[in-house]
Amino acid sequence: MVYGAIAQPQPDTLRLDLKQVLEQTLSVSPDIRAALSNVRWADARYALAKSSRFLPDATVSTGFSAVPGINNPNNIPNEELYLDPAVRNDYSNFSPYAEAEISMLQPIYTWGALSGSIKAASAGADLENARAQETIIQASVRAAEFYYNVLLTNELTLLASKGSNFVKMALNEISRLLDEGSPDMDDADRYQVLILQQENERQIVEIQQKSKTAHVALRRQLMLNDSIQVIPIHNSLTPLNFELEDLAYYQNKAMMYRPDILQARAGVTATNALVRVAKADFYPQSAVGIMFGASGASNRFRQRNPYINDSFSRFSTRAGIGFVQKLNFGQTRARVAQAEAQHSSVKHLSIGLEQQVLAEIEQSWRQVAIEKEALAAQDSSLAISKEWLRVEQINFDLDLGDTENLIDAVQSNLKIEAAYYEAVRRYNMALIELLASAGILTQEMDSFTETQ
Repeated sequence: MVYGAIAQPQPDTLRLDLKQVLEQTLSVSPDIRAALSNVRWADARYALAKSSRFLPDATVSTGFSAVPGINNPNNIPNEELYLDPAVRNDYSNFSPYAEAEISMLQPIYTWGALSGSIKAASAGADLENARAQETIIQASVRAAEFYYNVLLTNELTLLASKGSNFVKMALNEISRLLDEGSPDMDDADRYQVLILQQENERQIVEIQQKSKTAHVALRRQLMLNDSIQVIPIHNSLTPLNFELEDLAYYQNKAMMYRPDILQARAGVTATNALVRVAKADFYPQSAVGIMFGASGASNRFRQRNPYINDSFSRFSTRAGIGFVQKLNFGQTRARVAQAEAQHSSVKHLSIGLEQQVLAEIEQSWRQVAIEKEALAAQDSSLAISKEWLRVEQINFDLDLGDTENLIDAVQSNLKIEAAYYEAVRRYNMALIELLASAGILTQEMDSFTETQ
């Protein structure tokens, strides 16, 4: 997936299914991009820590200037100029001058300070990666919720339209029967239908506003222009085709992939490494150092006497092994105690978090079971209400039915059908939240199957 690519012209209508909504969210969400930037920063910090293994302190410095020549009145050989006290600087004879200094320091043994810093940086990179995964999962759940809100309001809009058509049909039929002087019809029947019409119109306005809100929320999540209309490819709200595993499966997956579990483990690793870094100050750390220096000008001459040299014309090399020992042992003990306390705190929190996650997974898994049964019950209720409505419509058409019974049947059918679609949404979201709580939502994207 390419991030930061140049945006292409967008169509006025964008047709997406659930999988495409989640993929679009991963590619454009600003909070995900920010999290991935933090991952790159942590990776760079880890690379910096690894590079400190070799020559952590290596510098080259240069300088350029003009220097005076030498006034040698007694014509002393150039290699012996330091022996003649009459030799002076000749300020009438300047020449370009250059110098260079190379300094390198290589640690030899640091009692775990260096390796501990590298390990802590590696754990920090793992932690940021887990945080990014947490952000991705949260954004995906949010996008799925907005997507199903759009589907739900689409279904409710169709139901409201169905109710409006029924009201018009009923009013026309009642008016016809009243005009014909039917003894089974009176004004009370017409008023009942008019009251139902007012309630239906109120619901239409409410659903229209909720539909606009749902579409705007999804469009904002996908970072689309206001002129873009998002239309689900599968415009009907149906249960996800998904094979639910047993509880242990999701609990095991959570222990492997749940982002906050991975963050806690990375924290334990990092703080343990920092304890080792703090303890290293109790012992002398060794390093080897090498320094090279050279300078020269055409009008100066190198003096090879080991005690006297010309700073404008020289070459020197120094190398050796050194030790660094911190003597403030009281402060070192305090830093070690702080690091150990922090490590202990993170370790205990990690243990507690694992138990909390197991409980959350169980709750989410059982919620899926609850919503699945609720959906089955709503499906059965919907079938019954449709049968009742058919019976009442047939009786009404044959002038054998009661208007009040027909209105009750219509209201019941519309209410139960709306509850059915809400149950479908709850079931689908329960599945998505279960996968999110197990840390495998993005891995299971391809498993989502929407039926028409």
